[in-house]
Formats: sequence, structure tokens, C-alpha cells
Amino acid sequence: MLKISQALRLIHISWVLIKHGLDEVILATHLFRPVRFLQYLTPWYWLRRDMKPRGMRIRRALEELGPIFVKFGQILSTRRDLLPDDIADELAHLQDRVPPFSAEKSRKIIEKAYGRPISEVFLEFETEPFASASISQVHGAVTKDHQSVVVKVLRPNILKIIKRDVSLLKIIAELAERYWKDGKRLKPIEVVAEYEKTILDELDLIREGANASQLRRNFQDSAELYVPYVNWDLTQTNLLVIERIQGTPIGNIQELIDQNIDLKLLATRGVEIFFTQVFRDNFFHADMHPGNIFVSPEGTYLAVDFGIMGTLAQSDKLYLAGNFLAFFNRDYRRIAELHVESGWVPPTTRIDEFESAIRAVSEPIFERPLKEISFGHFLLRLFQTARRFDMEIQPQLVLLQKTLLNIEGLGRQLHPDLDLWTTAKPFMEKWADEQIGLRSFASKIGKGIPQWLQKLPDFPELAFDTLQKIQSGHLKVETQSQQLEQIQLELIKNRRKNAINILSGSLIISGSVIYALNSYTSMRFADIPLVSWIFVSVGALLFMRSLLE
Repeated sequence: MLKISQALRLIHISWVLIKHGLDEVILATHLFRPVRFLQYLTPWYWLRRDMKPRGMRIRRALEELGPIFVKFGQILSTRRDLLPDDIADELAHLQDRVPPFSAEKSRKIIEKAYGRPISEVFLEFETEPFASASISQVHGAVTKDHQSVVVKVLRPNILKIIKRDVSLLKIIAELAERYWKDGKRLKPIEVVAEYEKTILDELDLIREGANASQLRRNFQDSAELYVPYVNWDLTQTNLLVIERIQGTPIGNIQELIDQNIDLKLLATRGVEIFFTQVFRDNFFHADMHPGNIFVSPEGTYLAVDFGIMGTLAQSDKLYLAGNFLAFFNRDYRRIAELHVESGWVPPTTRIDEFESAIRAVSEPIFERPLKEISFGHFLLRLFQTARRFDMEIQPQLVLLQKTLLNIEGLGRQLHPDLDLWTTAKPFMEKWADEQIGLRSFASKIGKGIPQWLQKLPDFPELAFDTLQKIQSGHLKVETQSQQLEQIQLELIKNRRKNAINILSGSLIISGSVIYALNSYTSMRFADIPLVSWIFVSVGALLFMRSLLE
């Protein structure tokens, strides 16, 4: 049941939508179709002035509804798999700029957090903020040890406002999923839940400080990206004190040219930084719009605002890298197969039909000059095509799509002839080789050696006991899975075969361990210990024999 405050807010939202001519959007839903004729009886339908494009009307309505809806619109602008292009383009113009709250309120928040006058904390404090957004505003200051810092202060009562508006978004999402024909596939409830998590994370400035520290550590020795240090002694949940950087906003192209900055190199570095964060570190800055990026006189990127960071599961990274590489090589069938293997489209999808649809999207792009190809927009068109094959929304990829579009846009602004494909392909090939090639195998073996060595003394006894139980028929596997119960029956019926499998697996693992140790014997063949060759070969032969039985 709606609370009074929620009901009043919902009435206000409805009025704003009607004011901007968006009643047509509401009446277009399945829920209100039976009463759609009532719109012709309303006075605003006949007295309405010339209507602006729908995208502009939606943007203006969100701006009037306040900062929480503005931020939601910004996130939606990246979801071109959900929105028509005209609406997504217009929402991309939403600006997260709101008037600052008073210096007196800011001072009270800071002094309450520290429990003492602001003069006892800082040598200097700029009462007028130099930046203001929906969640917080930023003041300049100098600490007692003469460090130039910025102080990020959360807006008063912001949590209460966010909870109220997010609760209404949840209600709208539930109605959409119930009555909208595409609701179940596009998962509006999950989209709102992801947004709620993102915006609530932004309210914890200790978390943002930790994000900054992690990113700084990842690029500690890099000349490409500099991340300011966090003053942890002064940082609290509602206050972030971080080093104040001095640089040129990346959008000031002429100023960068005047400083003799190599814009082509700067654009290339931006792409490399992005792929490094995603695929090497699995931790990327997910809000890299021009307002959050500066450039030092030496041409180094300077990043600020670490409230939104992205991560991907290892499986998502592998499938994503596979898609990129397959596209580089025009292997459209592999792209289709990866979408099915990853679960992004149903397993019943016909690979040949999906392959044909992907080819229709991709081939026209390859026929154009590289400088005219947008990698980010290709991914969006690919996802739009996949909608026809019931591709489910992948919330974990939202931030990645948004960041890739931002990076590519920045790169082309700096260097219009930026070839994202040429820049990214060598990086992706190297990363894929490290993840699924021989180096990856050796690395994983090496990492597992300490655990294996710890358990190795127990292995012969465990293997002997297992073989004895199999032979006597006393091995039992308790499970609720019908599939595993079938496996249990197969184990009992094929004791000799299972014994051979265990023995062959033991030999292969032992050979791999010897190979990883790399110092077991001086007798080697093709730079691999001979004992390792023997163990793996015998194990493989036994396994092949087992398969042929």
C-alpha cells in the first residue's frame, strides 16, 4: 500500500508527465488501452500546443522530476537495447547539475562529522563549492599538513529522497513487467534494482575512497593514468577528502593543442587504459564522461569521481573477449555460438539464423572506412538484433557498454581518425592467449601448486580407498539431482572403467604438477620434463581406452 508521501509524489509525477505531453506514453501501455479513448475527452488534448519530439519531452520531464530521475535517465540512455535511438540520444544530453546547497549547511555537516570547528581540521576551506551534482557537492581545502585537497560532501537528507523515488520506480517497473508485452524479457525490475544498487553505493563515500585507492594501486607505476590519493584520516561515510589534481579538462581540445599534447597518442592511451582496466584488472571506472577526466601537462590522464566502478565475472570476460575477436575476424558463426553458450540467448536458438542476422549487421560496417566505424554503436546494434532472438538483458554489461561508448566518443573527439579496432585487437589477442592459451594453462597450474602439494601426500591413500570401495560396491553418492543419480548407477555398473578413469586422471594431474615444478629432472624433451611426458601420455592412453570400451 502506498504511503501518503509516495501517493503525493506519484500525483506530482503524473502531473509532470501530462504537462510535457507524455500521457500518450502512459495510455499506450497494455494496462490503460481499454480506457485510451478517454484522452479525447480531456481539455489538454484539444488545447495542446505544437508538440516537441518525444525524446525532448521525456528529457524535460525527467529534469523537472529531480536529480534521482535525471540519474536514472542517464543510465537508461546507455540502454539502446531498451530504447529507440531518438529517445536514447536525447537522454544522453541529461546533465547531472543541480544548484548547490548553502555553505552554512555544508559547514554544519562537516563540523558534525568531525565533532569540532572546521578551522581545527583545515588550514583553508573554500565555502563556495566549485562543483555540484545530485548526490553531493565539492569544496576546495588545505589540510593542516599543507596538502591541497577537495572535500566531497553528501547532500542533506539525500538518502530519504532516494528511497522515496526508487520505491516509486520499483512500483512502475512491476507494472511494466506485468502489463508490458516486452516486460519479462527486458526485466525492468532488474534494471531498477541495478540502478538502486548503483545510486546507494554512491552514498557511501568510504566505498568511493576505497575504489579510488584500488584504481590508484592498479596504475601505481603507470605513466598513462594518475589517480589521486585518499586522505583516509579525514574521510568518513558522508565526507570524502582526496588529493586535488591540477589539469586541463579533456573536453578543452584547443587548450590541449596549445600545450603541445599529442592528441593521437592521448586517444590511443584512452583505449588502452579502458581495456587494461576491464580485462587485466577486472575493475574499471564506469563514469568516464568528459567532466571526470583531466589531462596533465605531460599528457597523463587524471581521473576523478570514483563512485561508479564496474566489474565482470570471469565467464563474462571470456565470452566478451571471444565476441570481440570473432568479430575482428568476421567469424559470425562463432559470435552466434558464444551468445548461446553464455546463456545470453535461449539454447533453442537456431545458430544458422542468428549467424545470418549478425552478418547482416556486421558486413555493412566492414565496407566502410575504419575511421567511420563506431565499435560501441556496433555492439548496440548487435544487441538490438539479438532482441529478435529473445536475448535476455545482461545487467552486468550495462556499465561496460556505457563506458565503452564514453571512451570511444572521447577518443574520436581527440583524434577523429581513431581506429579503435587496430588499437584494441592486439590487446585482446594477447589477453585471450593469456587466458585460454598455453601460458594460461601454465599459470593456473603454477597457482595451484601450493594447494596441490599440501594435499598430495593424502592422494595415494584416498585413491586406494576409492578404488577399494568401487570394487566392493560400497561407494555411495548421495544427491537430489536425477542426473547425478544416473551417474551413480553408471559408476556401479562400470567399476573397472571408472577405476581406469581415476588412474588416468591421476597420471595426467601428476604429470602436470611435475611440468609446473619444472625442476623434477634434467631429462627433458621439447623443454618439458620427460617424466611429465610419460605420465601424461600413459594417462591419456588409458583415458582413450576407457572411452572406446
